Amino acid sequence: MIQITLPDGSQRDFPGPVTVAEVAASIGTGLARAALAGKVNGKVVDTSFSVEKDAALSIVTAKDADGLEVLRHSTAHLLAYAVKELFPEAQVTIGPVIEDGFFYDFSYKRAFTLEDLAAIEKRMTELAAKDEPVTRRVLPRDEAVAYFNGLGEHYKAEIIASIPAGEDVSLYREGG
Repeated sequence: MIQITLPDGSQRDFPGPVTVAEVAASIGTGLARAALAGKVNGKVVDTSFSVEKDAALSIVTAKDADGLEVLRHSTAHLLAYAVKELFPEAQVTIGPVIEDGFFYDFSYKRAFTLEDLAAIEKRMTELAAKDEPVTRRVLPRDEAVAYFNGLGEHYKAEIIASIPAGEDVSLYREGG
């Protein structure tokens, strides 16, 4: 039995491991639809995160400060997805959330033009409207480095290689 303690102090019991999304749904369908992430024992996790033992959990929505960061992070991923679809040879470098938004750097044979930017924005809108699933995969750091090197994404591989050895890396894939 796993006991989840909610921010108001109430507790919910589950027979075994439960995802953040499942906890949100057990509270209400509106919360399940609004859930962007969860905060398990103070750590922000995605809604597919499986809670394996008793924990404190809050559901993160767009109304929360953490929710804005999750939205910005997700939008950065959507930007990278759109760029890679339109410009497959572009290399994804780094795309962090910053105080007032986010940015993403790409390595490409030329600078993006205003027309390119309009096409990227249009493709982002189309992809968001498709509401494609986002899947999470966890790999050991070294496997993640090899994975990105195999894709020719050497900048991404280099960034992941800077993570301490033995740590796992979460990879997210848009579109299933």
